[in-house]
Amino acid sequence: MNNDSIRSTTAKGTVRTLSQQEELPLLRDHLLRLDRTSRHDRFHGFIDDNFIRRYAERCANDGTVIIAYFEDGVVRGAAELHPPEQSPDAQPEIAFSVERSVRRKGVGSILFRKLIAEAHAKGYTSLRITTGAQNDAMRALATKFGAQLTFRHGESTGSIDLTEQTRKEPAPAAAAITPVEAARAIVDMNRAYWRMVMQMSGWGRAA
Repeated sequence: MNNDSIRSTTAKGTVRTLSQQEELPLLRDHLLRLDRTSRHDRFHGFIDDNFIRRYAERCANDGTVIIAYFEDGVVRGAAELHPPEQSPDAQPEIAFSVERSVRRKGVGSILFRKLIAEAHAKGYTSLRITTGAQNDAMRALATKFGAQLTFRHGESTGSIDLTEQTRKEPAPAAAAITPVEAARAIVDMNRAYWRMVMQMSGWGRAA
């Protein structure tokens, strides 16, 4: 993935979570279509076809959730949510890949949002992300979504605090109020105010 994938314009495809039966062929074929540089960035140097086939097969059988971006019925981007059981520190790990033909459309950001929503639904409180030291675009995308990254042994590794993500979500916008509704609200407020004054003065009683 390069920086094009996070400079959003107009993604026209669809996004959905793959079923377990779909994962192996669709994820495998998508990863095999990645160009040499994209493969290197995605797998930190591993670009052999056989490695990718074995990787896709493992994902299809170990509980990994694959959120896919489709254009014309073909998977052109994927977000992977690996279960905590597959990680040495029991933290779910995430990964992304976007084919060159659909970059400059904001696909990476779309997949990131969908993946975070999926992680929230599973009750995860944090996510781990690892990317190559030269993959500036992935680091920028991860940072955009709150990842705190550190460098070690040629890799950038960090985590995303999902509880912090929840606290930062904007409050829902207030519903629009028509002039008639506004006037009615003012009348009701005035009526309630004078009723309270009369009750306090002993001139009336509660309705």
